[in-house]
Amino acid sequence: MDPLSLTLSALADPTRRAILARLVQGAATVNELAEPFDISLPSVSRHLKVLEGAGLISRGREAQWRPCRLETAPLREVDGWLETYRRFWTDSFDRMEAYLAEITGKPATEETQ
Repeated sequence: MDPLSLTLSALADPTRRAILARLVQGAATVNELAEPFDISLPSVSRHLKVLEGAGLISRGREAQWRPCRLETAPLREVDGWLETYRRFWTDSFDRMEAYLAEITGKPATEETQ
């Protein structure tokens, strides 16, 4: 599977997205990540393996702890892929706003002028 597909597949699960949202605050152990969920530690570990396989997290070693950290490179790749579509929709809405201004006789906003 290509890296973008791995990333999108990993992001498809709400539990994994919640884990990533927690890791934005900083590194956390498996127990800390599991705390808000009503699922077993082995289930959380499976989610972490998927995230790690997609390159979205890394695991370090500090004494007996293995803190998880967010890795942003795959998210930047998704953002880059989405940029084309973002520009498409922005341009489409700008053209629609200009057209509506033309047919209604009302001026377009400053952003489209």
